Amino acid sequence: MNDLHNSDLDLNLLPVFDALIRVGNVSRAAEDLSMSQSAVSHALKRLRLFFGDPLFLKTGAGMQPTPRALELRGPVLSVMGTVRGELLVREGFDAARSNRVFSLLLTDMGELIFLPRLIARLRETAPHCTLRTLQVPMRQVQGVLESGEGDLALGSLHAVPDGLFQQQLFTRSFVTIVNRRNSDIGETLSRDQFFAMEHIVVSLSGKLEDAYDAIVDELDGPRRIYLMTPHFLTVPMIIEENPQLIATVPRELATKFAGYKSIRMVATPVPVPPFAIRQHWHPRVHHDAANIWLRQQVKQTFDTAPE
Repeated sequence: MNDLHNSDLDLNLLPVFDALIRVGNVSRAAEDLSMSQSAVSHALKRLRLFFGDPLFLKTGAGMQPTPRALELRGPVLSVMGTVRGELLVREGFDAARSNRVFSLLLTDMGELIFLPRLIARLRETAPHCTLRTLQVPMRQVQGVLESGEGDLALGSLHAVPDGLFQQQLFTRSFVTIVNRRNSDIGETLSRDQFFAMEHIVVSLSGKLEDAYDAIVDELDGPRRIYLMTPHFLTVPMIIEENPQLIATVPRELATKFAGYKSIRMVATPVPVPPFAIRQHWHPRVHHDAANIWLRQQVKQTFDTAPE
C-alpha cells in the first residue's frame, strides 16, 4: 500500500487532502484553496488511486473521512508543516498586501478583552486581512488547531493539551462582583458571606474542576453554586436581576461589567492566585511566516496591557 514516503506521491495533492478533511466539502475546499471544483475533484481521484482507498465518502453530513484517511491525517499535517516551515518562513509574510483570514479560538470573555485592541492594531498593519472567532469546548482545542481550522487559541487553558506551543501574554487577578441593591453587603465582603451566598461559576465544559475560579473551591472549600454557565457576558445581567447571587471574575472583566449601574466589584475575601493569559498554537504552524507574524502582533499588543 502506498504511503507518504513513496517518491511517486505528488506533494501538490496534500493541500487538497488537508482541505477536504477540514471542511468535508469539495466546493468549500476549492474555495479555501482558490481552485476550481473540478480541479479538487481531479486531485481527489488521484489521491484515491494512489492510496487505494475512497478516503472520503459522501453522506448527508458532508464528505466523511474513511479510517484510512484518518490514519493519514497526522502524517499529512506533519509533511505540510515541514514544507511550510522550509518555504514560507523564507518567503516571508507581506501583511500590507495579504488578504488572509485568521481564525482565533476565544471565549466570549476573550473577545471582550482581546478583540478591540487587536483589531485596532491589525487594521493598521494588515488592512486587507480579516478575522473570525471560534468558540469550541476545551477538549476540541488541540484538534481545531491541528486541522488548521484555527490559527491561535487565546485565553487561559487550565489543562494545556500536549504538543501545543504556548506563550504567556499577561496575568490577571480575580475580584467578586455583587449587586448594589444587596444591602447585606457593605464596602467589603466577608469570608462568611462569601461562602454563605450563592455563586455563578463559568465553566466551558460544565464541570466545576474546569471553572475559571475553581482554585477557590480547591483551596478554601466548596461554595454554594447556583448556576454554572459557559458564558461570561451573561453573568452581570443575571446578577442585575438576582441580587442574592455573586460571581468571581477577572478584574478586567469586572471593570467592564461596572457599566451596569447595579453591578459593583469588591475584593474576593479568600486568596485567589492570579491566572495567566496565553496564546497557544500547533507545531504545524510554528514556522509558518503568517502565524509567526500574527503571534508577534498579539504579543506586542498585550505586552503592556493594563490590569
